[in-house]
Amino acid sequence: MTSLSTQPYKGARDFYPEDKRIQKYMFRVMRSVVERFGYEEYDAPILEPLELYLAKTGQEIVDEQTYTFTDRGDRKVAIRPEMTPTVSRMVAARRQELAYPLRWYSIPNLWRYERPQRGRLREHWQLNVDVFGLSGLEAEHELITTADGIMQAFHAKRDMYSIKLNSRKLMNGVMHDYLRLDETQSHTLAKLIDRMHKIDYAEFMAQADALFTPTQRESGKSEELFKFLKATTLDEIPAELKAHASIGELRLLMNRLEKSGVYNIVFDPTLMRGFDYYTDVVFEVFDNHPENNRSMFGGGRYDGLVGLFGVEPVPTVGFGMGDVTLQNFLETHSLLPELYAETEAYAVLIGDVYDAALPVIKGMREMGLNIAVDPTDRKMDKKIKTADKKGAHYVIFIGEKELEEEQYVLKNLKTGQEERHGAERIVSIVKDYRTHDSN
Repeated sequence: MTSLSTQPYKGARDFYPEDKRIQKYMFRVMRSVVERFGYEEYDAPILEPLELYLAKTGQEIVDEQTYTFTDRGDRKVAIRPEMTPTVSRMVAARRQELAYPLRWYSIPNLWRYERPQRGRLREHWQLNVDVFGLSGLEAEHELITTADGIMQAFHAKRDMYSIKLNSRKLMNGVMHDYLRLDETQSHTLAKLIDRMHKIDYAEFMAQADALFTPTQRESGKSEELFKFLKATTLDEIPAELKAHASIGELRLLMNRLEKSGVYNIVFDPTLMRGFDYYTDVVFEVFDNHPENNRSMFGGGRYDGLVGLFGVEPVPTVGFGMGDVTLQNFLETHSLLPELYAETEAYAVLIGDVYDAALPVIKGMREMGLNIAVDPTDRKMDKKIKTADKKGAHYVIFIGEKELEEEQYVLKNLKTGQEERHGAERIVSIVKDYRTHDSN
């Protein structure tokens, strides 16, 4: 008989306690920041009807990356590859009852069938933050400052990351009015620009050039495209485009962000974001470290999704921050703090005192101490090694003498120091140590 594999499904991860501790830390920081901005947490089923993604997510994601199956009721079902269609469905379901502006967030796990690589797995968790009901740039400003606030809460310096901005409205103007492309050409070019940094630039130029008709090429349209895409500031874009309404909006947004202390903003005309539902400003946060120089997360405005459910549309801006790219960033920049085991103390019982020690241990837990008990008859050094391996800072020895005197031996495993104290004093010492050590 062949043994079963101990490996997790390809592209997914097992979370041992030390791994889960990192994830819990990241989620804790995320939650604290977004709730400070007034966002409320929601959740939803991991399964959705496939048609939800066929509507607007993007054909590539539906055809190539979505886990789909037909359930026993002959319904086509998908494991959610993203959360935006789901939250749009939820808002549409209570369109008239909800109080706007609506600020919601979630940290769901998502699945996409793609080739696992650094920063991109088949299963990941993602913070989703969305504000519904704000049509002005105040929404984009709030979401980007929220995203920046999360990075700052992880103690990232602003030279460690850049926030890149672009506008889908601007890109539509470039393609339709400036380059005179038709709908098919525009859609194909948008998808090509979205993946241009994943292919050789010469190959991108060749594929982009091939999209133009001979007449368009002869009139220099392809050269105008390449010149536009090389702009690194709003001042560098062609004069004919500077009057476009989206340019004024981007300038206003960037000025507001700089006034809010977010000065690591970069205009990037190559930023498209792959989802079909984005309608205006889009942004992405990039890691500037040469060993991890990549997009970490992003978002933008998507005003049309809620309206797909047959209700009045709701203006919406949101972003998603994945746990894999965030952890890579924190590790690359050495920003992960030392994370302690949840167990603060390890009670070692000496002799046959299990029943007698239970009230003492119960009392310590009621005073707030996270305490595990070793009731085994193993040798003392083995028990202490186990406590140390589990990451406990303290061992509490409880025997007949200790129970009789109500004074227990507290051993600091880091210093080796031993003291005798009552239960209340022991809890106070351990808690003080934990608080002091985590600051």
